[in-house]
Amino acid sequence: MSAPAGHVPARLGPGDALRVGAAGLRTRPARVFLSALGIAIGIAAMIGVVGISTSSRAQLQAALDRLGTNLLTVGPGQDLFGENAELPEQAVGMVARIPGVESASATATLDVSVYRNDRIPEGQTGGIAVRAARLDLPATVGLRTAAGGWLNAGTAKYPAVVLGADSADRLGVAAPGVQVWLGSQWFTVVGILEPNELVPEVDSTALVGWDAAAVHLGFDGHPTTVFTRAREDAVEKVRDLLAATANPQAPTEVEVSRPSDALAARDAADQAFTGLLLGLGAVALLVGGVGVANTMVISVLERRAEIGLRRALGATRGQIRLQFLTESQLLAALGGVGGVAIGIAVTAVFAVSQGWPTVVPVWAMAGGVLATLLIGAVAGLYPAVRAARLAPTEALAAP
Repeated sequence: MSAPAGHVPARLGPGDALRVGAAGLRTRPARVFLSALGIAIGIAAMIGVVGISTSSRAQLQAALDRLGTNLLTVGPGQDLFGENAELPEQAVGMVARIPGVESASATATLDVSVYRNDRIPEGQTGGIAVRAARLDLPATVGLRTAAGGWLNAGTAKYPAVVLGADSADRLGVAAPGVQVWLGSQWFTVVGILEPNELVPEVDSTALVGWDAAAVHLGFDGHPTTVFTRAREDAVEKVRDLLAATANPQAPTEVEVSRPSDALAARDAADQAFTGLLLGLGAVALLVGGVGVANTMVISVLERRAEIGLRRALGATRGQIRLQFLTESQLLAALGGVGGVAIGIAVTAVFAVSQGWPTVVPVWAMAGGVLATLLIGAVAGLYPAVRAARLAPTEALAAP
């Protein structure tokens, strides 16, 4: 059975190819859904990984833009004998006089603990450090209060404390005005800080005034961390001078760091982890492509009679090939679009839960769809060629 001699087969236009291909998919909805789901899972994984990583970097960049990358910290290192060194009492004043320094402040770690009340065992500190703080610390570091206020000239001399965000949670303090047991006496909470990404150690700290620490807690006046805010164009010059300025007698016993470098290192580690997850997403996408190929091969075997009838009615091998390639492309595109939608939804839910901006790059969405179309073409090529090679008589004679 074949088309009459001299018969010219009708041209199969794009619209006709889409209709024929879609009709083939509609006859097997369950199988099509499962195959498209395999593609969707791979694309969703890749879009989700890229979106979450990009959203995290956008949050980090926003934090750096707000807090600045021009903050430097100075701390005591170790002496020649491996003992902990200390900074001079005048370190803050000397650092503040370096050309290019906009402001300088300090904290000092105290050998006391803070508890919610005086009946909690001494060992249950909750990992909360107690530090003396200078009044200009918020302006230098970029601290903001979530409730109450910062220490002032009055409260800094008396038993008053400002809690970091994590400290307040661990102590169960939701608002200022309550008292906590600090250094074997009661201190009144006057403020609670917002989380600070640039100086995260402050989050798990209870901060008391410099003078109050000396009067009530035996503080000797030596700072343990000097925070320095430099002009953007003078950061490197200031960094080179900090050690010798903070401790002129022993500059080798001074450690200088830049908090934004730690954030950048964390972002680099996140990017490496992102690469690993993208690889896993690619594996999932490959598995989805195998599912598409399997579906199309089975479709060819099941529809031999249909292929034979179409060939007998005049359909060319090219038209049969185009029909099955269109089916595989539609199947892959269905999974790709669904995967992009799922990936965006996953990114949005995770970003909102973390308080991040939701950012999904356009290139990732477009690349996801293009990747599925490519996979659909590769997965459907062999089944399409196999269908086109079936002779009409052989196909019609198949059971």
